[in-house]
Amino acid sequence: MIAVVATLKIQDGKNEEFEAVFKELSQQVRSNEPGNLLYQLTRTADPNIYKVLELYKDADAMAAHGQAEHFKAAGPKLGAVLAGRPEIERLTTVD
Repeated sequence: MIAVVATLKIQDGKNEEFEAVFKELSQQVRSNEPGNLLYQLTRTADPNIYKVLELYKDADAMAAHGQAEHFKAAGPKLGAVLAGRPEIERLTTVD
């Protein structure tokens, strides 16, 4: 399995808009990506920093996520509320 931790910094005052966009995206991921095992938004102590915990069955499932139409469509909506590029950390699971 492949895990991803994405750190997203949000513009001041855009939390509600961000969470609404992400909720829609996560529903699409869960409904349309059978290789995705976890796609969970979390908050940090800083109200403008979120972390997304992602788990994929394999590299093909992770690649499919990046190419999914719903993921591409969410890009401009997320870009309007982010305060910079996401930091992406890719991990492999240990059995």
